[in-house]
Amino acid sequence: MKGLGTALITPFTPFGEVDYKALTRLIEKQIEGGVDYLVVLGTTAETATLSHSEQLLVQQHIVRVVDKRVPLVLGLGGNNTAAVVEQLHNFARQKIRFAYSAILSVCPYYNKPSQEGIYQHFSAIAQASPIPVILYNVPSRTGTNMQPETVLRLAVTFPNKIVGIKEASGDVEQIKFIIENAPKGFDVISGDDNLAAELMDAGAVGLISVASNAWPKTMHQIVHQHDHTLQRRFNPIIKLLFKEGNPAGIKTVLSEQGMIENVLRLPLVPNSLSVQEQIRQTIAQMSTT
Repeated sequence: MKGLGTALITPFTPFGEVDYKALTRLIEKQIEGGVDYLVVLGTTAETATLSHSEQLLVQQHIVRVVDKRVPLVLGLGGNNTAAVVEQLHNFARQKIRFAYSAILSVCPYYNKPSQEGIYQHFSAIAQASPIPVILYNVPSRTGTNMQPETVLRLAVTFPNKIVGIKEASGDVEQIKFIIENAPKGFDVISGDDNLAAELMDAGAVGLISVASNAWPKTMHQIVHQHDHTLQRRFNPIIKLLFKEGNPAGIKTVLSEQGMIENVLRLPLVPNSLSVQEQIRQTIAQMSTT
């Protein structure tokens, strides 16, 4: 999974149902914008608020619309190891698994496991998954940082099965340490839009992006050209996207673009009016510079 991947949002209708027409528009925008792959049912998709049947329908819809034009990565993780393993066993029995190139599995959240617990969790996932696994470290959401030593231990123990990590710790030194010490075949992917160019220079293979939902061409240029000038220009709006949590910010932008309704599912809510106005003003300033 190299280059630019978009962590797809889930659009909703004004009545709170999944908006499949808007999802189709969004997918076409990504492919036309040059993204290298799509991440399905990640955190940005508000997956925790989707029922099991909705998750299956969203998966099937995306597979059908994409029609093999770009690779797909499926978000599949949790804080109950046995339940995740069961999900993987069920996934392995479904034909839809052949549409996915890898799974993206988040570090267990809330439980705050030890590093040994994290290692054992991902060991079980690696052994159960029918396709390669990308680790996902995002301490700001999970409450636990997966230490570089744990990441490298997993990479060495499960070569060709645990194939990379989406690193969203924001700790540049930690991420660079993993890049410098990773075994051959293990890739580091930036999970922070604002660090993409810097980490690409350091040896990361790409970015899994929230901002590319709205600006796929721009994020493609930042990733593929290591464009620091464009990165600096876009960082103010990227910062605003996360001011009141993800995906509230990116849904504000997409609604302003006419792509979706600005609807989230509780406990998430749309951006406050003040932040929406800040986003509008920042985009307007960017367009005039």
